[in-house]
Amino acid sequence: MINYFKDWKLFEKIWLIAFATVNIYLFFAWHDTWTGLTASLTGMLCVVLTAKGKMSSFYWGLINIFAYSYVAYNSAYYGDVMLNILYFLPMTFFGIYFWNKNSRERKESKTVIVRSLSWKNKVLTFVGSLILVYILGLFLKMIQGTLPFVDSTTTIFSIIATILLTKRYSDQWFYWIMVDIWSIVMWAYIFMRDGNQISMLVMWSAFLVNAIYGYYNWIKLEREQNGKR
Repeated sequence: MINYFKDWKLFEKIWLIAFATVNIYLFFAWHDTWTGLTASLTGMLCVVLTAKGKMSSFYWGLINIFAYSYVAYNSAYYGDVMLNILYFLPMTFFGIYFWNKNSRERKESKTVIVRSLSWKNKVLTFVGSLILVYILGLFLKMIQGTLPFVDSTTTIFSIIATILLTKRYSDQWFYWIMVDIWSIVMWAYIFMRDGNQISMLVMWSAFLVNAIYGYYNWIKLEREQNGKR
């Protein structure tokens, strides 16, 4: 499917325009919230720029953090709220710092230098994340959060993915794909229950497509930076 496009720039434009158009149409058709639309559109800009390894992704991400946290709080996804305000917000500034120190000029903009985890660290990271998912899930269930173990999965996997992103590991995209799939489940539940927040469904669906693209693109970047094809 990817080879169908002549180049990645065409894919990015089609991806962004298509999901933004669908998002705006559904916003008016379903009378969704302005905050949800803002979170969705800025989130899409953030992730497509992250997939390209661009520094500007962090600035759009800041807007998304505040807008998405508000929507998540109103839907009782407390794990997502804590994740965004207590973790994503400070990590954004760490990400800006570390990416700025480990980037190179590429076509008139800075592109991050990419690397990968060893297989041993891949396994240890995944097993550790599952243990943390279970512990957080018990806590969210205790405070009567919505879908506590699904919420804990997206929260823990997002934390792991953000650490890997800050450290410039392409392995982050595996965790983002898992986060996107379970987030679609979370917001589909809210939509079926309350009939709103359609923008969140569109946003996470767009994120899933972008995460698959991001994984491919970061592997491609790593090979190019190491002088491989």
